[in-house]
Amino acid sequence: MSAINFDELFQSFETIKVAVVGDVMLDTYWWGKVDRISPEAPVPVVSVTKREERIGGAGNVALNIQSLGAKVSVISILGNDGDGKQLSGLLSDNYINTDYLVKSDSRVTTNKIRIISRNQHMMRLDAEITNMLSPEDERALIESFEVYINNEKPQIVILEDYNKGVLTETVITKIIEICKEHGILTAVDPKRKNFFAYRNVDIFKPNLHEAKEGLNIIGEDVSESLLQHIHELLRQQLHHHISLITLSEKGVYYQEEESNALIPTHIRSIADVSGAGDTVIAVASLVYAATNDPRLMAEMANIAGGLVCEEVGTVAIGKQKLLEETKKLLG
Repeated sequence: MSAINFDELFQSFETIKVAVVGDVMLDTYWWGKVDRISPEAPVPVVSVTKREERIGGAGNVALNIQSLGAKVSVISILGNDGDGKQLSGLLSDNYINTDYLVKSDSRVTTNKIRIISRNQHMMRLDAEITNMLSPEDERALIESFEVYINNEKPQIVILEDYNKGVLTETVITKIIEICKEHGILTAVDPKRKNFFAYRNVDIFKPNLHEAKEGLNIIGEDVSESLLQHIHELLRQQLHHHISLITLSEKGVYYQEEESNALIPTHIRSIADVSGAGDTVIAVASLVYAATNDPRLMAEMANIAGGLVCEEVGTVAIGKQKLLEETKKLLG
């Protein structure tokens, strides 16, 4: 690994095209102060002083890809509503291609509204429809994806599942099939509902809890032999190429055929773990698309996931910061 020119590797990210397909959402924050209890009900009255909208869900994966310099498009279904327009604008403002987003009159754009006072979450309001896409919306999304593939010819497609209904079994199967036909790499960050629908992908990235839950494995033990067993059980059902299993504070585990390693996390001052999984799948996908090296993919994704945990709130990985840390730890 010492022979790698990391400056050249990071420069090469600019030549890579990536699609992120999945559940995009708007993260809304309302900050305020509480001085009294409502006379209408025994609840606090929050006097709102600041509002902020951020990109969430699969959009945050795209944001991480963009921050590393690659060309990224997000492909999803939004509601034909004000929140959808707001989210599309935020994505565009962050140089994420929105040409292939589909608007639906039968759905609403997911918006998670967090009400915060004195750094404490008072309440969260979720405006969303989590039903699986209708057949009409499925067809519209798949058609948009096919147009994207023909126009952009990406190196890798990331399927980012938040259980909000966009990634139906039909959509998953068709997108993987299209990618196989065109020789495009596929990476998946799965959720429980469609866990075993992601067959024949290149990179399958569950966290340890999701993997054990999906396979009905009970117990707290984390060992290399257990992780090898999990990989084999997943392979039997998914026929995928690489397992990349995140282990929270214990690091990551990867396996590609007989090549495998449990890579421990680097010591960090953890402030917030939200969004770390988005960063891991983004960095892993980009590094693998650039190098075809699963060990380097896992090493760099592990570093990136730790770095974003040092920041408060969901943040995208910084390219220069990741480059410097990669050189220090792997150079």
